[in-house]
Formats: sequence, structure tokens, C-alpha cells
Amino acid sequence: MKKIGFIGTGIMGRSMVRNLMKAGYQVAVYNRTKSKADELVAEGAVWCDSPAECAKGRDVVITIVGYPKDVEQVYFGEDGVIKRADPGTCLIDMTTTSPKLAREIYEKGKEKGLKVLDAPVTGGDSGAKAGTLTILAGGDKETFDFCLPVFEAMGKSIYYEGPAGNGQHTKMCNQIAIAGALSGACEALAYAKAVGLDPALMLESISTGAAGSAQMTNVASRILKDDYQPGFFMKHFIKDMKLAEEESESAGARLPMLECVLKMYEQLEAQGKGDLGTQALICYYDNAGENCGE
Repeated sequence: MKKIGFIGTGIMGRSMVRNLMKAGYQVAVYNRTKSKADELVAEGAVWCDSPAECAKGRDVVITIVGYPKDVEQVYFGEDGVIKRADPGTCLIDMTTTSPKLAREIYEKGKEKGLKVLDAPVTGGDSGAKAGTLTILAGGDKETFDFCLPVFEAMGKSIYYEGPAGNGQHTKMCNQIAIAGALSGACEALAYAKAVGLDPALMLESISTGAAGSAQMTNVASRILKDDYQPGFFMKHFIKDMKLAEEESESAGARLPMLECVLKMYEQLEAQGKGDLGTQALICYYDNAGENCGE
């Protein structure tokens, strides 16, 4: 298995492609905005003019795009992967998207003789660069086992979660937990500021104890530097939380913390902050975010 088609070369995708090439795979790439793939092409990736061209003749096709509508277009469009990939090809959607959509791709792919996994990732831009992503895969176990070497080129913690859609369901759990952890870190910083603590010392003091988390150590620390550049876009996190909210309602689960944090982020997005990183949630606590992150 040597030939991989990779669709979506944004913040995460670029680093994932580089790690696949380092592992010896021949990688063809497609991105809606060609300039975002120029560096990869210069480094040895093969440019394709369409998803269909990127899918044809590959052993594995990986997608990591923005929103569910983008996933639908890539897979089901006239020039889409489902119609154009060779029978037997493994399709891996690594976008965080709807579990229902993941199951639809699986079923329609199976009808065409394709093998399909939903395998969203967590670990952010730093994990993508380092090749240490956590990968959460749903689909047939045989397909997962076949694709494991590909996953190992991009990630460190790789889990088979069960049938199609379960990778996405597990990613929903991850995003729900992040919403709580990050809002907690922001509230700790807001409290520290209000009572006159040194925020940096406070974070250092509590991050190694029971309050410690990746959000506290890796994301909240950016706030202290007024660094709101996206390791993960706020607008994409809002998309993820909305998906989790929809799925929880369908399952009859009530998630009041998620609902609260989602409203905070939506208020910030309405102020034009959707392209900032998730750490910009702190802006909600700074005069409702009106002058934060600018």
C-alpha cells in the first residue's frame, strides 16, 4: 500500500501529508484553494485538479475538510470520491462531522465496493506537526487493521471505536470535554485577574494538580501571551459543538454545560472572532469580548 490521495491541506492536513511522505507514501493532494497545497507540491506531493483525480488509482483516500457540507460535496458530488474511486479503495474521512453522515458514506461506499472509515483526530496543529495525533476510527475492524500503518504515520494514540459512526461519536465526547475544560481554565484566569493574582503563576501552580489538563497547559497558556492565532479555529469548534448538541438531542441526553459554552462562542463569532483560536473564549470574560483578540 503506497499510493494515498489526500483531500484538504489546511492547518491540520498539511502536516499530516508531510508525515505520510516521511513514512514513504506517495501522496497526491487536492485542496479547494490550490495555494494551500503549493508547499507540499514543492516538497514532493502530486497536485490533482479535482477530488476525482485525487481518488482515482489510490490505495487509500483521506479527507479532512471544514464542514459537513464540504464532506458531502467531496464524497457525493458529481466529481466526488464515491463515484470515482476504484473498487477496493479505502476511504478515510478524518473531518469532524456528523455520525449520521459517516454512516451514510459507509453504506454508499460499501455499495460501490469501497472500504470506509470515519477517523476524526484530536491533538491540534501541534499534534499534526509532531505526528502524535489521537485517531478515533469507526468502521469495519478488518479495514481498520489494513489502514493501521497509515494511521501510525500520523498519530500516536490510535483507537478502533467500533462500527461506522462511532469514531465521530467518540470525537463528540472529546469536544464536549474540551468545552468544559477550556471554559474552566478561562474562568480560573478571569477569577485570578479579578482578585489580583499573577495569572502565569496561578496557571503554573494548578496545572500540575487535579485541575491539570491539556487545555490548561497548551491552550490557556497562549492567553497569557495574547496569542489568539488558531491551532484550532473557533468557527470549527462551534461547528463541532453544534453537531454534539444535535446528536445529544437525538439520543435524549441533556448537556447544559455544552449549551452554555456554545452560546459564549456564538456571541464571540457574532463579533467577528470566528477565525481566532479556541483560546479566544477568554474574550467572553473581557467586557464580553469587545476589545479582546484584536
